[in-house]
Amino acid sequence: MRITRRALGLGLAGLGTTGRRAASQGAGGYPNRSVTWIVPFTPAGITDINSRLFARKLGARLGQTVIIDNRPGAGGTLGTEAGARAAPDGYTLMYGTQGTLCTAPALFRRLPYDPVRSFIPIQGLFETPSVVIVHPTRPYRTVAELIAYARANPGRVNYATSGVGTGTHLATVLFQTVAGIEMTHVPYPGSGPAITDLIAGVTDIMFDYAVATRDHIETGRLRPLVVTAKERIPALPEVPTMVEAGLPDAVSAAWSGILLPAGSPMEAVERLTTEAAATMQDPEIRRTAEMNGSRPMAELSRGRFAAFIEAEIPRWADIVRRSGAQPA
Repeated sequence: MRITRRALGLGLAGLGTTGRRAASQGAGGYPNRSVTWIVPFTPAGITDINSRLFARKLGARLGQTVIIDNRPGAGGTLGTEAGARAAPDGYTLMYGTQGTLCTAPALFRRLPYDPVRSFIPIQGLFETPSVVIVHPTRPYRTVAELIAYARANPGRVNYATSGVGTGTHLATVLFQTVAGIEMTHVPYPGSGPAITDLIAGVTDIMFDYAVATRDHIETGRLRPLVVTAKERIPALPEVPTMVEAGLPDAVSAAWSGILLPAGSPMEAVERLTTEAAATMQDPEIRRTAEMNGSRPMAELSRGRFAAFIEAEIPRWADIVRRSGAQPA
């Protein structure tokens, strides 16, 4: 699927009659009632922490409550479909991610929404790199040593993931491709059991997020090698980056952002763009995100966020292809 910058603008260009009609139905300016924000995941982990804090701060700026509506299922695609099908009146927001907008189109033959035409990008929220962690008894203490070992022992290094096609699985595939090594994939039904077996020494290595691994790193149960970021992260400041390791093409991160259904009124688009961008400057937003291993994407507002998505779709489609994951 070839996504162009022009296609990304269709959501905005298509505001037209539907958008004007929806706007005219409101009274007293937008918003004049609470706003629902569909988050297509369970209320747990870093997504929940970041989204609830942002919803509270955004609601304060809008003068209305922003209500989180968790709609988990099918890797986030069920909730994302609900967001795409929501009334385009400005009162339903969508929590979009790298997984639901970029990975899912390559993993599902019939996706019930179009990652570009179904939404209007409003604001990038957070990007979260992975931490490469290993069992402390393994002989590699740096990325260079891991690569040298894997090249000398093809397929001998077992890497755990939270499932086929997940963000951390694809980050590992990207690393393997850039490093020119072959490791053996051991998928698990979630991050928790994968980390448990890594600590037990059943597997050798895993890519996961700082919020899930920091305690194990601090207690010595796991050893960090590198973070898949351009710059060191405040949550693990002593851990070097892929750039420092000489692998800038292996930089990757899961990311998120706010979207509106295509056809939403321009009044809502403009107000949300302004207030979401201002909310991203809140010091508490930055502190909380950084403490949990994320970086606020304050620079990606409206058009820049749309261009970012445009670039990410083919990139992640290629990584999915390399992973060997078959479209369902």
